Amino acid sequence: MLSAAIFSQKTEPFTKENIAVNDLLNGTLYTPIQHNKKTNLVILIAGSGPTDRNGNQNGLLNNSLKLLAEALANNGIAVYSYDKRIFAQMATAKLDEASLSFDHFIDDAKAVVQFFKNQKKYRTITFAGHSEGALIGMVAANGNTDAYISIAGAGRPIDDVLLEQIEKQAPFLKDEVQKNLASLKNGNTFELKNQMLASLFRASVQPYMISWIKYNPQNEIKKLRIPILLINGDKDIQVSVNDAQLLQQAKPDAQLKIIPNMNHIFKEIKGDDAENKASYTNPDLPISVELSSIITTFIRSL
Repeated sequence: MLSAAIFSQKTEPFTKENIAVNDLLNGTLYTPIQHNKKTNLVILIAGSGPTDRNGNQNGLLNNSLKLLAEALANNGIAVYSYDKRIFAQMATAKLDEASLSFDHFIDDAKAVVQFFKNQKKYRTITFAGHSEGALIGMVAANGNTDAYISIAGAGRPIDDVLLEQIEKQAPFLKDEVQKNLASLKNGNTFELKNQMLASLFRASVQPYMISWIKYNPQNEIKKLRIPILLINGDKDIQVSVNDAQLLQQAKPDAQLKIIPNMNHIFKEIKGDDAENKASYTNPDLPISVELSSIITTFIRSL
């Protein structure tokens, strides 16, 4: 029994606790067993859509954020990863998609960091945002955190990113998508006539798109006066390495790390696109060891 207990401590040297920041924000706090006042905290911010604290959504299980949190906690870094407000709203049948704003998620990130700052338990607090969460964290970090990490964060406004994705996946829709995005960028909603584009432009999501499209990551990153780490994988089929390079061009003192064979959800891919896509539904596939190593080194240097 004693040897089993020792083995357990060696394989999982951290505790997990559900923490509610407020009525809308619930998450998991990973705390290293050997924590003290010198312990650093990383707050993970999930990507777009109904993505939960573990990095999963709509039955697509990959556990990207969960695996990253566990890896960092194994390295002695405390981590808090939280569900987006929409999960609490769905649980109480109060989700009104048309009322959602990108700024709500920025405010939520600020509420999370303030919650932990009030505890005065951590040496430093860092936002690590993934994908859309990278922009949320970038805006919210200004004046609120000790450092900032972008993982697969776009280096361009979302309309540019979406247009590029459409051009690759369905070029025959490019002109129509471009026209729709121009309307949203001007702050105007429109009547969607092509239901093939409902996932992007349904009426209830257009106000959110308007609130999101106004943020240019290259402008926002220039406002930060804290250490910055930019990470991208060269097997990312959603956000290109070029986006991370654009962010560094806007903020030359930021550290840039391109991880070979890492895809958008942190998994190591050595094969083709089929292997890449299959990883999105494989929660048991490990994440890149280099990812947690790079973040750990950055956090310890603060």
